[in-house]
Amino acid sequence: MKSFQSDPFKGTFGSLENLADKISDVLSCPVTIEDQNHRLLAYSTHEDGTDPARIATIIGRRVPEKVVNSLWKDGVIPRLQESDDPVRVGTIQNVGLGDRVAVSIRKNNEVLGYIWVLEVEKQLSTEDMQLLKLAAASAKSQLLQMQIGTKKKQENRQELFWKMLTGNLPQEEHILEKLHELNILPVLPATVFILQLEEEITSAIEKDILYLAAVNQKINVLLSAADANQMLLLASPVGKEPPLELAKSFVESFFTHMKERFSVSDIKAAYGSLVSSFSNVEKSYKEASSVLAVQEKLGGETLALNGYHELGIYQFLDTIYEKQQRQNYHNEMIRTLQTYDAQHKTELYHTLETYLTLDENLNKASEVLHIHMNTLLYRLKRISELTNIDMKSPHQKIMIYLDFKMNRLFKQERL
Repeated sequence: MKSFQSDPFKGTFGSLENLADKISDVLSCPVTIEDQNHRLLAYSTHEDGTDPARIATIIGRRVPEKVVNSLWKDGVIPRLQESDDPVRVGTIQNVGLGDRVAVSIRKNNEVLGYIWVLEVEKQLSTEDMQLLKLAAASAKSQLLQMQIGTKKKQENRQELFWKMLTGNLPQEEHILEKLHELNILPVLPATVFILQLEEEITSAIEKDILYLAAVNQKINVLLSAADANQMLLLASPVGKEPPLELAKSFVESFFTHMKERFSVSDIKAAYGSLVSSFSNVEKSYKEASSVLAVQEKLGGETLALNGYHELGIYQFLDTIYEKQQRQNYHNEMIRTLQTYDAQHKTELYHTLETYLTLDENLNKASEVLHIHMNTLLYRLKRISELTNIDMKSPHQKIMIYLDFKMNRLFKQERL
């Protein structure tokens, strides 16, 4: 193997664009440089050949999500994250990706970005691969320079976010001024996401979460903060679909990719309503928190409800409960079932709650309860005899259903 007497990438290039052009000149191939979240930082100019994936990256200033997903599925990005050696990538026609070579720009074990070299008219030789590693070392110093002051900026951003979340910055003009100081584009409408893991959010997990948010391209994260086992995001939906559908789509893909790419599961997610002013961020945060509370209290039947707008009647249970408390209200029919179950070791209370929760579907209810259909019918008949519940009355059934949920939400047995 040839040993290089001089490093063509030593010295100061003034900008990443100049460095990209230098790499392109040395290797005679088109070059792009990205950050760790696949946002375009620089690309070489004056080359004749390219491919659709590179064109889309330059136009959108970031690698398209479908390309990133394909690179994950083919194991390219995991290999780049584990090694500083260049990785050859074959053509992936369905996403418009031609043959290329990539290398990670690293500081120890931390990936700062990537260099991509498109093999249009030539294939990189072993010597070219070594040159590409030297180029990555040169790019590292430039990316580290770009990071100077980043930690302090992030601390300032988190401080601003917490003030907004807690209502300690109520004036819209003041918030907009702070966003401008931090070079954050004030995009509205926006919503607060809460992503809750089983374990505490470490700096590594925080980076993984922000990486997925950036790559997903359904939302634009304005501010973020980690709080114990929760990751909080203030984000604006991006795309032609309705904003709330984009928010839901992000949550669904987040669950999938955290499990597939980072082996993290058992995640809960919630987001509040869209707000048209930053002074209402606290409201969206409280709404997202209430969604999580419902998920945790009611479990499986509500885990698919992530947006505050999806809660339906659950949005107002706390108000109904407060009124009931003031009036010392008790549902006598439910109390009768609780007393009877305690005395006879039966499960009539749980049976009726399950039956109503499943929209009175006999087949589903018997499956969930693990009992025969005839047993379920007998129990429902016994419930009617004990309580005089009219199963044909929607008013009675709705009230009983709400009381069941409030008993669980607010941990009230109300005997």
